Amino acid sequence: MSAIESPASERAVAERIAQSMRAIADPTRVQILRLLMDAPEGRRGVTDLAARLGLTQPTVSHHVRIMADDGILQSVQEGRQVWYSLVPSRLADVFGFVQHSPADAATAVDPTILDRITDDLALRFAGVFSRETVAEYVASSYDLLRAGAPKDRHLSSHTSRFAADRLGALPEADAAATAAPTDVLFVCVQNAGRSQLAAAILRSLAGDRVRVLTAGSQPTESINPKIVAALDEIGVSVDGEYPKPLTDEVVRGADVVITMGCGDACPIYPGRRYLDWELPDPADMAMDGVRAVRDDIDARVRELLRSLPPVNAE
Repeated sequence: MSAIESPASERAVAERIAQSMRAIADPTRVQILRLLMDAPEGRRGVTDLAARLGLTQPTVSHHVRIMADDGILQSVQEGRQVWYSLVPSRLADVFGFVQHSPADAATAVDPTILDRITDDLALRFAGVFSRETVAEYVASSYDLLRAGAPKDRHLSSHTSRFAADRLGALPEADAAATAAPTDVLFVCVQNAGRSQLAAAILRSLAGDRVRVLTAGSQPTESINPKIVAALDEIGVSVDGEYPKPLTDEVVRGADVVITMGCGDACPIYPGRRYLDWELPDPADMAMDGVRAVRDDIDARVRELLRSLPPVNAE
């Protein structure tokens, strides 16, 4: 509790959280939320939900109404059709609860993900460590973290970060870091989706070779949890990032500025390299759509990295 919060205000916050949990603490409501999250446009009607759940429409309407009254769901009417979707500001509140349960917590990371982490770190430390050395550190980092926290839902991205930190702390890595980093700025609208995907992937691949910044022309409150989940699936962490507004000094300080859907919001200064990546906004996409955007950005980031100065440039 902060110094300015009274016991009464803290209690009010706690009651609000408890009320939200009660509103979704029902198996049918969890199923409804998962179906809405997985919908191609993030919305479904009661008829569709009832058919998918094998329930009557009045039963589904009852559960939907409870969540709408609590501000978890919102509705929009188009003709005779009423569509229900998650209130965007509540997505972060319910995503982890709905997508996971204690029994779902990962007990092992898919070996293909560990191979990808090894490949990405071998690229990051190319010319410094062999792939075999990187693989050894990835494997031992994974074993150490899994032993201490076997139910860690972010074990893959934590393994990648832990291995990178350990490799980066070795004398060989320190001796090879002779180049000034290239400053890369990613800008999208909310700074909660595309720019965070690009920044996290570039940091993971490039390490100290780049200094990565992000910003949004209209930043939102928090990173979309679907973005965090999609990155974790490939062993990449958001590294404590958060949405922030676009400011003049970060543009002036960047060597490369990459915009994604923010129009003319980014000022143009001479001497910088500007790229505009046309990408759909994953904000309201189902996870399959988010993964497709992630993979598209991943390919673009790798191409960008090949165009940047080498790590040992003088």
